[in-house]
Amino acid sequence: MSLNLNLKFANRQQEFFLTLNQRVNAYFKTNQLERTGNSEMVFKTIFMFSLYFIPYFLLISGITTNPWMLLGLCVVMGLGIAGIGLSVMHDANHGAYSSKPWVNNLLGLSLNLVGGHALNWKVQHNVLHHTYTNVHEVDEDISPRGVLRMAPDSKWMPMHKYQHYYAWFFYGLLTLVWVLVKDFGRLIKYQREGLLKKQRTTAAKEWSFMLLTKAIYFGYLIAVPVMLLPITVGQALLGFFVMHYIAGFILAIIFQPAHVVEGTEYPMPDAQGNLENNWAIHQLHTTTNFGHKEKLFSWYVGGLNYQVEHHLFPTICHVHYRNIAKIVEQTAAEFGLPYKSKDTFFQAIAAHARQLKMLGEKPVQKIHKVAIAA
Repeated sequence: MSLNLNLKFANRQQEFFLTLNQRVNAYFKTNQLERTGNSEMVFKTIFMFSLYFIPYFLLISGITTNPWMLLGLCVVMGLGIAGIGLSVMHDANHGAYSSKPWVNNLLGLSLNLVGGHALNWKVQHNVLHHTYTNVHEVDEDISPRGVLRMAPDSKWMPMHKYQHYYAWFFYGLLTLVWVLVKDFGRLIKYQREGLLKKQRTTAAKEWSFMLLTKAIYFGYLIAVPVMLLPITVGQALLGFFVMHYIAGFILAIIFQPAHVVEGTEYPMPDAQGNLENNWAIHQLHTTTNFGHKEKLFSWYVGGLNYQVEHHLFPTICHVHYRNIAKIVEQTAAEFGLPYKSKDTFFQAIAAHARQLKMLGEKPVQKIHKVAIAA
C-alpha cells in the first residue's frame, strides 16, 4: 500500500509549542550554549568507534585463534554498532551533531560503515516516523511485520497471542534483516513513491552508493577475516550473526518502549486525512520517556530515553536533553498535556511487554446495527 503523506495535523492549540520553543531558546541563550554537540560528543564518538574497531583489528591481527575469544570480540563489536547507531549516527542524520552540514553528513554515513544505508534511514526515521508517529500504515516503525503486531489497526493473526513471549528473539534480528533485506526493499519502495526525489537524490545515485558500501562492508567483515585467520566462511558468518544479534537486540529494546508501550496512543486520521492534534501535541500523546535517573544508561543510548524531548526537538543534540526535560515537563503540565515517562528502563520494558500482550489479543469485532423501519 502506498504511503499517505497527505495527512494534516490540526491547526490549533499552537500556544503550547510556541511557549515551549521560547523557553528552550531562552535556555540556550541564557547559558550561551550551542544546540548541537560539544566535547562530550567528540569523546563519545571516539569511544563508540573504538568499541567497534578495536575488537575488529584485534580479531584480524591473529592475536588469538581461540574460538570463544573471537566470538567475544564479535559481541563487543555488536555493542559498538549499537553505540554508533544510538549515540553518533542518530544525531548526525538529524543534523544535530554539528552546526556544519558536512560533519553531519560524514558522521551520518557511519550507518553505511556498519552495513546500513543512511538515506533509507533518513526517510523512514526522520520523515515518516518523526512526522507521523504511531499513525498506522504511515509510521513504518509500527507497520505490519507478519510475526509481530505493533498497532491495534494492524492485521491480527493467531500467532500474535504469543508475541509477548517470542518478540524478544526477533528483536535480535533487527539489524541483520535491515542490512541483508530491508535496505533493498525500502529503496525500491521509496523510489516508487517519489520519496527519493523529495530528498533531492536519484535512484541511480543511491543504488550505486548503497551497493558499493555494502560490498566494502561485507568485504572487511567476512572476506578479510577468512583470508587472514584460520577460520571457515561458516565461522565468519557465525561471528557476523552474533555481532548483529547483539546490536539488533539493544537497538530494539531501546526504541520499542518509546512508542509501543502501555499507555501510548495510536491516532488515526478521519476520512479527510485530518489528525486530531497539532504535530507537537501529537508527539506528547505517542511518545514515552524512561530511566531519567540512570545516567550511564542514558549516556550509552544517546539520550534516547528522553524520547519526548527528542521528538519535539530532533535537531537539538541529545547531550542537552537532560537539561531541557524539566522545561518540557513543566510546560506540558501548564497546558494540561501529557508527559509520559517511566521511572526506570525495566519499568518501560515491562510496560512494552504488556502492550505486546494486549496487541496480541484477538480484536473484538464491531457489530454494526442496522435500523429497520417499522
